Amino acid sequence: MPSMNELVRQHTALDDSDLEWLHLLVSEWQLLSDLSFADLVLWVPTRDGTRYVSVAQMRPNTGPTSYQDDMVGHLVPRGRRPLLDAALDEGRIVREGDPEWREEVPVRVESIPVRRDGRVLGVIARNTNLLTVRTPSRLELTYLQSASDLAQMIAAGSFPFPDQQVDMDASPRVGDGLIRLDADGVVQYASPNALSAYHRLGLASDLVGQDLGQTTAELAPSRGPVDEALAKVASGWAPREFEIEANDGVIQLRAIPLKPKGTRIGSLVLLRDVTELRRRERELITKDATIREIHHRVKNNLQTVAALLRLQARRIESERGRAALEEAVRRVGSIAIVHETLSQNLDERVEFDEIADRVLAMVAEISPGKVTGRRTGRFGILDAEVATPLSMVLTEVLQNALEHGFREGDTGTVEVSAVRGGTSKDARLLVTVQDDGVGLPPGFDARTAGNLGLQIVRTLVEGELGGSFDMVPAPERGCQVLLDIPVRAQK
Repeated sequence: MPSMNELVRQHTALDDSDLEWLHLLVSEWQLLSDLSFADLVLWVPTRDGTRYVSVAQMRPNTGPTSYQDDMVGHLVPRGRRPLLDAALDEGRIVREGDPEWREEVPVRVESIPVRRDGRVLGVIARNTNLLTVRTPSRLELTYLQSASDLAQMIAAGSFPFPDQQVDMDASPRVGDGLIRLDADGVVQYASPNALSAYHRLGLASDLVGQDLGQTTAELAPSRGPVDEALAKVASGWAPREFEIEANDGVIQLRAIPLKPKGTRIGSLVLLRDVTELRRRERELITKDATIREIHHRVKNNLQTVAALLRLQARRIESERGRAALEEAVRRVGSIAIVHETLSQNLDERVEFDEIADRVLAMVAEISPGKVTGRRTGRFGILDAEVATPLSMVLTEVLQNALEHGFREGDTGTVEVSAVRGGTSKDARLLVTVQDDGVGLPPGFDARTAGNLGLQIVRTLVEGELGGSFDMVPAPERGCQVLLDIPVRAQK
């Protein structure tokens, strides 16, 4: 299905500012669809004025649809739908005519001009399925009256509100709760869901007949001058979203002033009980903070262990014993680096490039000669369960390259290369560690080598990471370590 941008730019003469207005309208028109119990289709005249192209469509959440098929992208010649022509040419809402029959379903069709800066950009066809029409309830009458007011505002160019960007996924919807206010901010109607939400805040009476702003401010904890602002916002004087928390309940509200003829006649207030949602968010924040604190403490403990091992190494006279403890210090240090990074993140994922650079710098300190290290490519973001063993693997491989590939006084380079590849279902991380040292001894086999560091590498790569590991001679000189590790695809 083509996008609205593509359709508008391909078929119409509207400019980017007009297109932005249409996007703003479409981001809001679920409200009109739900209040009308009707499907909405946005038609825009083509560049030559001989046809209309449908650029957007919305189905109601509150009633049956009138269109089983998608209408976006359809082209109809001018004259085939007289209501569209009348709304476009005359700039008024057109409701004349008998219902249309579509697949044995009667449909009432209305046309609403979409105005911006005095120009009619297109027409909304509002299509109501009449098959289930019955005597409307008070709630339905309030919905329909509110829809009529919004339609007049669209036709006048005063809705949507250009200075208010609304996240419709997070904002209250019609079915969540609706309150209709008069021009003085007094409640004319409150849906059952809206009344239940205010009862959650501690209201003991009905809402109808009460000043919503004053009632809301009285329910909220006293905040001095803020109460006056809260009362004004809740009275619907301006298009705003806000939350009120009281009596262990949290209610999200959205105020929409109604000005069908240019003068404010009242307001719509949509509201939703978000108590449980906010409680879960706070639990997640607490959990995240706890996890970060645990990583921070683990890092501190590992650094303490490393310091103790370093002290012990200084007291050992045996060179082999001292070297073994220093290796252990580096292994512990590589794990500590991962936990330090995790302690600063909001999730259990880390940007591994920083860790790789720190491991490379840490291991380079043991270089017997003037060996420089560098990294090419990007490791990217890795899960903690991959980052921790990989940091140890990288430490062991680099340490092995520096200790066995170079002698005292040698100069050279150790390069760590990382490449992300594969598909979203089979993402891979290919790591190459290459040095230009003395190379591998004759008959060397990485699969049978008894070196403790290589045993650790094999165990971590093949056992814990589920990857593969190999050591081969470099193309020109030195040694090449190849790691192939499955990872989760980056988002």
